[in-house]
Amino acid sequence: MDYHQIIGELNKKNYSPVYFLEGEEPYFMDQISHYILENVLTEEEKGFNQTILYGKDLSIDAIMTASKRFPMMADRQVVVIREAQNIRNIEDLVPYVENPMRSTILVINYKYKTIDKRKKLYKALQKNGVYLESKPLYDNQVPAWISKYLKEKNLGIDPRAAQMIADFVGSDLQRIVNELGKVTISLIPGTSIMPDDVEKNIGISKDYNIFELQKALGNKDILKSNQIVNYFIDNEKQNSFTNILGGLVTYFRKILVYHAMENKTDRNLVAQKLGVNPFFVNDYISSARNYPLDKAINIISMMREYDLRSKGGRGGTTANGELFRELTFKILHI
Repeated sequence: MDYHQIIGELNKKNYSPVYFLEGEEPYFMDQISHYILENVLTEEEKGFNQTILYGKDLSIDAIMTASKRFPMMADRQVVVIREAQNIRNIEDLVPYVENPMRSTILVINYKYKTIDKRKKLYKALQKNGVYLESKPLYDNQVPAWISKYLKEKNLGIDPRAAQMIADFVGSDLQRIVNELGKVTISLIPGTSIMPDDVEKNIGISKDYNIFELQKALGNKDILKSNQIVNYFIDNEKQNSFTNILGGLVTYFRKILVYHAMENKTDRNLVAQKLGVNPFFVNDYISSARNYPLDKAINIISMMREYDLRSKGGRGGTTANGELFRELTFKILHI
């Protein structure tokens, strides 16, 4: 099951005796655990029938003892194990998972690790429990996730605003949700977040960000490109050369992908291949005209060289700001 399927079943009150939630992205695990803690039991039932345990110094026997208790004055009890990745010998939980208490909902949060799918615990979970491997989103999936998250709250977002947040925050979903909270708190349902809202509430400049730099370079807009680069250099703590370089490499790789495509007439197909919103397809078409295949390849090669120099490779001692200006000049005049 994926996250949305699990939440859907919980909404229908179709409960499983065991939920094993693992992986590198904690957001989905936290949301499922929170939903179960908030919605399965009434406030009166929680006092005697809701238990939260922490993995450090917790034994499998202690988990089994808590899980095998009968509920008091309720149909079920909830046992949530946090930081379960710190439990030794997690495989020893197999006997319980193979024969769980049907009146208990056991939720195990096994963050930042995964169990061996060849062993008995995973197989037992497939028969008697719900298993979720919570994987991080790829960077190009984040804007769509932001849009979907807001749609569920009856809000929209301009594609440029979604891209600004994704570029600024990365793929840390909980941090994204926290940043969105700063914007949505004052919005009326049915409205959309615009770049101005992001700038005002989150502090990301709508004119000076990685997305605008990519667009300026793509259009070979020398003045705008240098204005943005100078802004980044003046605000280096918030705009590290390494992170910006990574964003530019990704951008020019997408230009390579566009050049390699046979069907360039279907906008939706192009957007899908590039991993972007169809709103941005024209930007990549324009960039591909300005940077033919051989030039795009050379630019990526240059950026790798400048990344190495910024880290002291090849005897590099030039400040990152000067490297940034030098690289920008070469990209624009290649």
